[in-house]
Amino acid sequence: MRYNNMEYLYLEVVTVKRTLRIGLLGFGAMGKTHAFGVNNLGFYYNGLPFSAEIAGVCTTNAEKAKKIAVDYGFSYGTDCEDLIINDPNIDIIDICTPNVYHYETVKKALAKGKHIYCEKPLTIDADKAYELASLAKESGRICTVVFNNRFISPALKAKELIDEGKIGRVLSFSAEYLHNSCTDVNRPAGWKQNKDICGGGVLFDLGSHAIDMIYSLCGEFESVYGIPQIAYPERAGSDGKPWQTNADEAFYMICKLRSGACGTVTVSKLVNGANDDLCISVYGERGSLKFSIMQPNFLYYYDASVKPTALGGECGYKAIECVSRYPAPGGLFPAPKATTDWLRGHVGSLYSFLNSVYEGKQASPDFSDGAHVQAVMEAAYRSAEERTEIKVK
Repeated sequence: MRYNNMEYLYLEVVTVKRTLRIGLLGFGAMGKTHAFGVNNLGFYYNGLPFSAEIAGVCTTNAEKAKKIAVDYGFSYGTDCEDLIINDPNIDIIDICTPNVYHYETVKKALAKGKHIYCEKPLTIDADKAYELASLAKESGRICTVVFNNRFISPALKAKELIDEGKIGRVLSFSAEYLHNSCTDVNRPAGWKQNKDICGGGVLFDLGSHAIDMIYSLCGEFESVYGIPQIAYPERAGSDGKPWQTNADEAFYMICKLRSGACGTVTVSKLVNGANDDLCISVYGERGSLKFSIMQPNFLYYYDASVKPTALGGECGYKAIECVSRYPAPGGLFPAPKATTDWLRGHVGSLYSFLNSVYEGKQASPDFSDGAHVQAVMEAAYRSAEERTEIKVK
């Protein structure tokens, strides 16, 4: 009860939202991206029955971590990962550390009963990825791998049309993910050029996204044939001294799905003129679909039942205006007609995960999805070594 004034007494019903408290491990580009998504979730999704906050942040430098916590309004910062994982007030561990550390971190977090939001790839080893998927299932915790491109509006629409049978049985596909970040040989190498830390090169970094898009839209992979490329085997290290690159700068794959569909996956950081170019095309018996995250506002749909007449008639690809027309409870901010962007996919991914935690239902993509993507990449590397087609585990 609350007194409004001396004359009236009324009962005010207050709904207390559950707050999901997140421990963020790593605060590089992805850590900042995830924090942005958490802090702005309520703007994009109206009337949520829960709220979320970054409770603690961990980086390799204690003073830097404390400053980050102050600058961004987190409860505390530390250089001790175990302090975050063991914090009884934290519900979720958000993993944005280099790939090689994911396996042990996930195991520790599951042992403490935490839900897990893990950047891709899940691990650097398919057997360990499947082990984590099994542990996650046994734990009953909500665990997801961050494949944020699933949540951009044209990808969501493509999934809807394929599931509705609009293009019929999928016959073939292509996925390209192109960057230009390895074209400058004078650019110092980072941890993603060090296979001892990243576990794999561009195939892990970009290929995981491209593979997951095909997997999400078209189904599981059966076999792959892979060719890696290192165009600049020696480049400057972070200390300015010559450094031998041991992580692939480009990777080319011919793939067969368990459905019988065949296609290609090309990922490269050797493409002058590229920025963040993920292009997906899916070709079916009754039509085709294609979209690009550099032009993320439209999905292009070809209906093969529309036959060409004089001057082409109405035959051709139709541009579907996906823009910011997200399904409820999203889609009201920004306005549905507004252009969409890269960060929107991350916000959508976070919403899907956090809502699953709140409702106690398994999220998608889950660790088993991450393990399948890991198995595809492992088969591709093995194919490159043995120079033959390799079955996916």
